[in-house]
Amino acid sequence: MGSRYGGIKQIDGFGPGGETIMDYSLFDALRAGFTQVVFIVRDEIKDTVKEMFLPKLQGKADVHVVVQSLDKFVPAQFQPVDRKKPWGTTHAMLCGKEVIDGPFALINADDFYGREAFESLAEFFRTAPADHHAMVGYTLKNVLSDHGSVSRGVATADAQGFLTGMRELTTIVREGDKIISRGKEGDEELSPVAPVSMNCWGFQPGAFALSEKMFAEFVEKNHQNPSAEFYIALMVTELINRGLGKVRVLPGGKTWFGVTYKEDKEAVSQKINSLVQQGEYPAKLW
Repeated sequence: MGSRYGGIKQIDGFGPGGETIMDYSLFDALRAGFTQVVFIVRDEIKDTVKEMFLPKLQGKADVHVVVQSLDKFVPAQFQPVDRKKPWGTTHAMLCGKEVIDGPFALINADDFYGREAFESLAEFFRTAPADHHAMVGYTLKNVLSDHGSVSRGVATADAQGFLTGMRELTTIVREGDKIISRGKEGDEELSPVAPVSMNCWGFQPGAFALSEKMFAEFVEKNHQNPSAEFYIALMVTELINRGLGKVRVLPGGKTWFGVTYKEDKEAVSQKINSLVQQGEYPAKLW
């Protein structure tokens, strides 16, 4: 919802022609071979998203716009829902269940992931077994903001490159030459080269069944907490712990930038313009 940014950053313009960050992700996904686009939105911006993106994607992809309403998938005994904040990223993913019937990538609309991220996911899906999912890994030191703290999913992986654990750390800051996670139990120094999730995932459709079951459990425990969020990291950790599948950490995380604060906007615009000048993207995307 852009509380720290001060606006709806998902539909703000950053490219030379006013392109959103999401425009570049869509462009990269389509050229990597993805054929369907599902926008998960709040009801207030549904019409705006349709106006902005449907004309661009016409004839290029099968497009759906789905509302992440607060009551979706909430058990009847906990309705009506008394909260304003969305339920979190796993709930957003779950809202796409009604229109997704195959392997899918899941991304944030306000993060720039780079062409390699979508190519690595597309390549993964070509051979992955039905119970293997994927996370595009990024390096912690490359995904911080100079203007304040950030939330990141910090991962651990085994020698075969499969995810073994995931922690959602909500207050990570750079202090001098150190990277610190601030928490209730005290501060923790993090490795600058730790692999992190920037919410660029590849899931098989089987992930929906676990997500729906876990979300019902989450609501039961948290229905009286208006700030509780069901993060992807929680669902993925449980998937691994219950032995329901494996998650491969993919090496596609070469380029990332995003906007957490208003002050991030100028730097992001400059980086996109630089990629356009290098020929990575056309000046006019669509």
